[in-house]
Amino acid sequence: MLKWLSRLFLFGLFLTISALVALFVLYQQIRTELPDVSTLKDVRLETPMRVFSQDGELISQYGEQRRTPIAVAEMPPLLIDAFLATEDARFYEHPGIDPIGISRAAVVWLSTGEKRQGASTITQQVARNFFLSREKTVIRKVKEIFLALHIETLLTKDEILELYLNKIPLGHRSHGVAAAAQVYYGKSVHELTLAEMAMIAGLPQAPSVLNPISNPRRAGERRAVVLGRMLDTGKISRSQYEDAMAAPVAARYHGAEITLNAPYLAEMAHQFALAMFGEETYTRGLNVYTTVQSDEQRAANEALVNGLLAYDLRHGYRGPADTLWQGNAWEGEQIRQHLEEQPSYWPLQPAVVTAVAEREATVIVKGKGEIRLDWDGLKWARPYISDSRQGNAPRRAGDILKAGEQVWVRPQGEGWMLAQLPEINGALVALEPASGAVTALVGGFNFTLNKFNRSEQAARQMGSNIKPFIYSAALDNGFTLASMVNDAPINHWDAGSGSSWRPRNSPNVYDGPIRVREALARSKNVVSIRLLRETGIPTTMQRLNDFGFNTASIPATESLALGSPSATPLEMVTGYATFANGGLKVTPFVVQRIEDAQGQVLYQAQPGSQRVISEENAFLITEALSSAIWGGNSAGRRWNGTGWRAGRALERKDIAGKTGTTNDSRDAWFSGYAPARVATAWVGFDDFGRPLGRTAHNPNLGADQVTGGEFGGSAALPIWIDYMKVALQEHPEQQRRVPENLVTVTIDSGSGLRADGQGLAEYFVQGTEPRRYGRAGNSQQFGGTSITDELF
Repeated sequence: MLKWLSRLFLFGLFLTISALVALFVLYQQIRTELPDVSTLKDVRLETPMRVFSQDGELISQYGEQRRTPIAVAEMPPLLIDAFLATEDARFYEHPGIDPIGISRAAVVWLSTGEKRQGASTITQQVARNFFLSREKTVIRKVKEIFLALHIETLLTKDEILELYLNKIPLGHRSHGVAAAAQVYYGKSVHELTLAEMAMIAGLPQAPSVLNPISNPRRAGERRAVVLGRMLDTGKISRSQYEDAMAAPVAARYHGAEITLNAPYLAEMAHQFALAMFGEETYTRGLNVYTTVQSDEQRAANEALVNGLLAYDLRHGYRGPADTLWQGNAWEGEQIRQHLEEQPSYWPLQPAVVTAVAEREATVIVKGKGEIRLDWDGLKWARPYISDSRQGNAPRRAGDILKAGEQVWVRPQGEGWMLAQLPEINGALVALEPASGAVTALVGGFNFTLNKFNRSEQAARQMGSNIKPFIYSAALDNGFTLASMVNDAPINHWDAGSGSSWRPRNSPNVYDGPIRVREALARSKNVVSIRLLRETGIPTTMQRLNDFGFNTASIPATESLALGSPSATPLEMVTGYATFANGGLKVTPFVVQRIEDAQGQVLYQAQPGSQRVISEENAFLITEALSSAIWGGNSAGRRWNGTGWRAGRALERKDIAGKTGTTNDSRDAWFSGYAPARVATAWVGFDDFGRPLGRTAHNPNLGADQVTGGEFGGSAALPIWIDYMKVALQEHPEQQRRVPENLVTVTIDSGSGLRADGQGLAEYFVQGTEPRRYGRAGNSQQFGGTSITDELF
């Protein structure tokens, strides 16, 4: 017996030595093919690019793989226990490979021919995830073993575990436990319940088919396995086990934890980073800090959306989004399931009408349940006939809604109101005038509906928003704010076309001789043309070029004085920033800095500026645009500027601005500024040829009795006001500094000459002030500046 035991021992020793020799030979053969695992000491986990506001709120995240690295010391112990119990219970005891597990896998292979992966330790999985493919071959398994042994000599157990828990793919493009917690539950790892931890710990075996979104039944079964192993290893109590087993298998896909809605701006930042870093943009964990302020961006979002929805209310109700039934009503659960499949477009929510009474309706709202629409939320819905015609005002709820209709609703005060997806669109962009930093930007009603960024991509006719630039050139070429220009109809024969050109004011009213200040404040079209004629088209085109407009695409005709050239809202606001900052052209930018995952600054914006007009010129145009807000007096009569609503709403004297409306009201603009902010709002249809139309002032008017046109002052200015109410809260009113080369002279408001007695104070560049005197209120004495005595 002893002899047989001795022989068996020697045979075993021979097999062991043979195996070690074979392994050594195999190692020598594949040694050159093994990667350098020392790189794990300086591993950089591929993380997506994140875009933040200036004050640190997350705007967006870009990258195919969701990964949020987290230190093992910061992970909940129960989460670690769940993974160890499931994947590698002897992790802290073995040297990188588990002989017991390998033996078990070898026996299965020899007896059945099946190659199972259950023998892989966490260290082996790290080796495979970082350096090897997932193919199931003997040579790959051998490489995995050698790499695991080597890794254990280089890293501590906690370092290996940290790499594993941050690298492991866990389904739905999430890599690592922190990303999985966010993707499946919208939580941080510290907020996970035991049941949720067990669910995530069960994913590594087959994340695509065991995750609770794709296959809740199999995910629940796998969770039970994890909880059972935690119970067997003493990591949880029986009561914890039973509570977790009873928890529902509930999960849904969660995107990144976006805290600030600015998708149009985020995409601009994304493209900037992509141009700078290429494909590494998606893997280096870049943190892109934009120039926007979160409070201003939220104000811009609300201002534009509310302005577009307000336009929609003025133009009538176009009917339901869909009709779900006309006979037998759907059951409540069927309605709720249908609504869950419908998108929401903030602040609009899909709803289904279930009952209609005399002056109210009952609807089921997605995520909110049953609510009541009272008459205040319904009575606006005159039938839409066209953009310029609306039907009679409804008298009862049944004139508007029917049970079975799918509609849109939105919050209104403490209740709800009927709404609809607007066909109109718009943009709002704001800058810090001194630097060009974009402080808020919205490129349309909803990014999900349409990703076209109207703030930088929609070149639309400027309309009267161009006039300050025309007047700027005139002030440098013979005119002052007191110069008199004839506000009278123009009839210009065009021999080429064989017809007359008869530009008109809007409204079609003419005041005769008028001061330049008043003409700009009241947006007199014919005065703009007369100033262009006297200044010269080439000189004016050069001035537009100085402001940054692309004059190569602008026809050199007199129609440019009325705003026929096109510009984007971003170009427009940049032009107005020059007036706001005292004559300096800035370059707008949206990225303040870019950092890598370790916080090292890779890019820092370096704002610059270039003087394109004098400080005096910028001040004088601002004075005239201030009159567009506050109005003025001429020859004893009081007049309002086109932006009077802004003065009434904001009640501060340091604002200036200009409305703009194109032919047939296809575009509505308002551009304006205070010393700290400049903003442009644009409203129009994406269909260039579709006018904004007209609305009834009184909802009780008949369908054909509509008289209210849509202009810059009604469609765009309210958006600008709502934004500025928030943007200027942290910037107290400032008195404009008067440039040293300006003098103040009292003038006769009716003639623009020096006043002989009482008059109005006016600013002049020194040397251009009027020399002659006129009688107060005498509007028949013209000219009188040191440059010209002629009435244009």
